[in-house]
Amino acid sequence: MRDVILETEHLTKIFSSERGGFTAVHDVSFEIGKGEALGIVGESGSGKTTVARLVTGLLRPTEGKIRLLGQDLTEAGNREWREAYRHIQMIFQTPAESFNPRYTLGSGIGESLRNAGTGRKKTEEKVKELLRKCGLTPDFAGKYPHQVSGGECQRAAVARALAIDPKLLVCDEPTSALDVTVQKQILDLLLELKKKEKRSFLFICHDLALVQAFCDRVLVMYNGKIIESGTPEEIICNPREDYTRRLVDSAL
Repeated sequence: MRDVILETEHLTKIFSSERGGFTAVHDVSFEIGKGEALGIVGESGSGKTTVARLVTGLLRPTEGKIRLLGQDLTEAGNREWREAYRHIQMIFQTPAESFNPRYTLGSGIGESLRNAGTGRKKTEEKVKELLRKCGLTPDFAGKYPHQVSGGECQRAAVARALAIDPKLLVCDEPTSALDVTVQKQILDLLLELKKKEKRSFLFICHDLALVQAFCDRVLVMYNGKIIESGTPEEIICNPREDYTRRLVDSAL
């Protein structure tokens, strides 16, 4: 039996304005199993990031269902989402978004541990362990976000996301702000987490080469809808939709 970590059913998000409503996500359904990486690809404005923000509680859906480890979070309040964040964490496109610039990286990484009641000394030890795991030396705990490179800050952001041992990492373009060499380093780090620790991933990305290297299945989004799904090889080598074909051609 498939061990489902995250499931959405008919997820829809409509943003209202004085001019009317804009449907950013329409009728999106998918599930992610344990140890699986599901990629979502599409052009800017296709709805990818809105999906990521919906499943992490940063936005509330207009319609549809969100279930994490079987728990319905569709209409969950702040208390239920705080509890859910033990199991789901997000890695943002811009690494500095994960940290308060007034606090050190170590303080940011240890925040969720402190909130969970972990003592100061144990938190400091765990932060050092997480930094090493993500390819950084323990002295990075004392540095501020502006004192490190983008790649180092993103490694620290991964460490922050891992602090409370979540089942699912939601990655919103986690390498797009980095140069090509650093992109590969971050991707290798995420691959190691996926293979060795059986972490599950929702991987939002516009780079089909990265999706092919990392993901088990792919959803193609266009105008807020899923128009095609399959393995990376099926999507890239044998796309069914004209839009997908254009997306693939533009990446080659």
